[in-house]
Amino acid sequence: MSKPFPDGAAAEDQTGRFVVQPNGRPRPLSPHMQIWRWHVTMAASILFRVTIGAASVGAILITAWLGAIAFGPDAHAAATDFLSSPLGLLIGFGLTVVLFSFFLNGTRHTINDTGNGLTPKTSNVLSWISVIGPVVLAVAFWAALMGASA
Repeated sequence: MSKPFPDGAAAEDQTGRFVVQPNGRPRPLSPHMQIWRWHVTMAASILFRVTIGAASVGAILITAWLGAIAFGPDAHAAATDFLSSPLGLLIGFGLTVVLFSFFLNGTRHTINDTGNGLTPKTSNVLSWISVIGPVVLAVAFWAALMGASA
C-alpha cells in the first residue's frame, strides 16, 4: 500500500493540514474516507442532509398544490389525482419519512446541545434511532392512515 502523502509532507506543510502520528506517518488533520472507518453517526449526519434536500422538493410540491387550489376546481382535481396516484403516494410516504427524520434528528441534536448523549455508546444509540426510526414511524403512520380510510 502506498503512503497517502510523500515523506516529509507533514514536516513541510505550512497550512496545518497534516499531523505526524506517533508511528511517524503523516496523516491529514481532518480524516477523510480512506482513513476514517464508516460509522452510524456518519450515516445519520449524511441522511439528515439528504432529508433537507427532500424537504425542499416537498415544499415545491406543497406550493404547486396550493397553486392548483388557487387556479380552480379543475386544477385542484388534477393535483389531487396526481397525489392519490401510486407515485404521489410514494412521494407522500417519502415526505413522511422526512418529517419524522427532522423530528428525531432535531431531538438528537437538542440532546447533544445540552451536553448529553455525547459518549460513543449513547451517540450510537441516538444515531441508530434517527436512521431507522423515521422509516418505522412512517410505516406505522401510513398503516394507521390506510386503516382509518378503509
